[in-house]
Amino acid sequence: MATAVLAAKRSKDPCTKVGACIVNDERRIVSVGYNGMPIGCSDKDFPWTKGSSNPLENKKFYVCHAEVNAILNKNCSDVKNCTMYVGLFPCNECAKVIIQSGIKTIIYMSDKHAHKNKTIAAKKMFDATGVIYRKYTPKNEKIIIDFTSIDKNEVEQTHEKSSVSTKNPNIHIQIFCCIYVNSSFSSFSRHLRN
Repeated sequence: MATAVLAAKRSKDPCTKVGACIVNDERRIVSVGYNGMPIGCSDKDFPWTKGSSNPLENKKFYVCHAEVNAILNKNCSDVKNCTMYVGLFPCNECAKVIIQSGIKTIIYMSDKHAHKNKTIAAKKMFDATGVIYRKYTPKNEKIIIDFTSIDKNEVEQTHEKSSVSTKNPNIHIQIFCCIYVNSSFSSFSRHLRN
């Protein structure tokens, strides 16, 4: 799900940024997508609004949803029997494409449009075709990506402290691991043996 959330950050939609990530049965990522304009349709030339009185000035006629983009962006021959992680429960139009592509499981973050006909129709189609859907329960509230970690000094050491409990609850063993950045595996393993 974190990959889908990260992909959503690429969306230019000022209201709703949605990402999707498709994984195969070996849990390998085969595609990602986010909601955006079709290739060749500039984000600057097409509307991102949804409340205009002029229907042609509403984004819904132009935006490709994250689910469709993920299916179209696949790096394999098909996505049959795959699982899709998606930020927002798919609409009826995306549900049709998901079903036709052979995706078997949908794991979503939010179902904030559950009361809308497009979501009710999507669930009805998923139920009829055996596509499983369930809400994602995160293990972590946040994941922080530190882009500066790549620039750490080569001789800098990272000390990680972890504790291991034994069968006896009164004994607590502290383990200190030194990991040398950019050191070869052989020198690292020699260091561990000493």
